[in-house]
Amino acid sequence: MREGLTIRAETAADARAIEAVTAAAFLDARHTSGTEQHIVNALRRAGGLSVSLVAEVDSKVVGHVALSPVSVSDGSAGWFGLGPVSVLPQRQGAGIGSRLVREALRILRESGAAGCVVLGEPEYYGRFGFKADSNLVFPGPPPEYFQAIAFHPVNTRGTVTYHEAFEVRG
Repeated sequence: MREGLTIRAETAADARAIEAVTAAAFLDARHTSGTEQHIVNALRRAGGLSVSLVAEVDSKVVGHVALSPVSVSDGSAGWFGLGPVSVLPQRQGAGIGSRLVREALRILRESGAAGCVVLGEPEYYGRFGFKADSNLVFPGPPPEYFQAIAFHPVNTRGTVTYHEAFEVRG
């Protein structure tokens, strides 16, 4: 599956394909708001996509990852939220999502970001270095599902707020 896979920055021409991939990826997901494709579009319209990468196979978009800035109540700067991460259902389980996440995190590290948070499955995101951190709080879901990775030693402590685009409902 990895043969012929290209990871690259999104272009304006990718917007519809990203929307379709994201909608398909979350259609039958266990934990979904059903609005993930609308969140990506709202982030794009608001200029909130700090990093937006697509995975292509044979010139067809089969995956996408978004990174957007988050706020921490202690005023710490340089934190980002990972997600949504989307891979077409028929391509899931082949390492495409992992490649997207690794590349997105590499870009963040190299840009000097302080760290990244994600709301997702601990078993999946733990492989990238994410772990629950009692110093960073996101109200609502079970705390083990809200995970963080710091790229250098920091004393960040507080409640995390995602970009307002995450409030979109359709």
